[in-house]
Amino acid sequence: MKRLLESVAVLLGKTPGKTPPEEISTKAQAVHAGMAEKMTREMHKHVVAERAKKAASFKKWRWRRWGVIILVNLMFILSYRVDIQLVEGALTGSRFVGFHMADLNAALQVMLAYKQVLINLMIGIVTVFGIWWALGGRTFCSWVCPYHLLSEWAEMLHLKLAAKKLVKNHVFDRRARVWLWLTFAVLAFVTGYTVYETISPTGIVSRALIYGPSLALVWVLVLLVFEVLYSRRAWCRYACPIGLTYGLVGATAPLRVSHDASKCFNDGACRAVCLVPHVLNSTIRGRARTVKTDLGADCTRCGMCMDVCPTEALSFKFKGTVKL
Repeated sequence: MKRLLESVAVLLGKTPGKTPPEEISTKAQAVHAGMAEKMTREMHKHVVAERAKKAASFKKWRWRRWGVIILVNLMFILSYRVDIQLVEGALTGSRFVGFHMADLNAALQVMLAYKQVLINLMIGIVTVFGIWWALGGRTFCSWVCPYHLLSEWAEMLHLKLAAKKLVKNHVFDRRARVWLWLTFAVLAFVTGYTVYETISPTGIVSRALIYGPSLALVWVLVLLVFEVLYSRRAWCRYACPIGLTYGLVGATAPLRVSHDASKCFNDGACRAVCLVPHVLNSTIRGRARTVKTDLGADCTRCGMCMDVCPTEALSFKFKGTVKL
């Protein structure tokens, strides 16, 4: 329970700190001590060389994820344009072969605005809740959200510009996401209007792909330019209420990303590519409480840490089973 509460606290904006020595298990302490001895100059060279191979190799999780995002959104497009009626609607609300599906954050906004529980929405909520609880974390963000893909491409451009010292990344307080979540919930209740849905880049991009572009895409373009020139992945990291909602839903999910401290050389490659590097606190030398640690609720399950880890210290696993 303590681990779960800590995971949710980090999701809500808490910055993880150093682990008190008394909270580190005996086995983990032995691993930390042994790792310091292992990190000889030759071993460091080996890790650097392996990391370079990983960087140049085929990033399997990234390509799988991009493929799923494109496929899911393509189903919506084809269902509308070709009238195959596989998936009706958009990501905020749809029917998949007859099953109602509703984005949890959008459904909450609607019920707060109308001040009543709508049966069709509740059916859609139960279906979607079950899916994203099982997959856990913020899986929706990295495997379905079309804005996430655009933002990831913008991030790649930002990193190239930053490497040339043409731009600098600026960070914000992650707790802003919680305040925005609360603000939009209150606005929906007070105004009777789903205010967030008018500015949600997820909804805007989804509807534009399916029904055609609108002026709302200008807002999406502004966000992307801001992320390229000023703050890396700003919307997803510091603002999006959808990510916070799914993070809370998936906090107890059976699917996890697991970190094995006995294989980790704490080189930091995973944290460098991670959208939410605070979930990888256990990969910092001396901070893992146990030899094997499951990443927290804010993890997007994107797999980028696994793509770059030179020692395969990170892996997907279902709770109680072997790793995937």
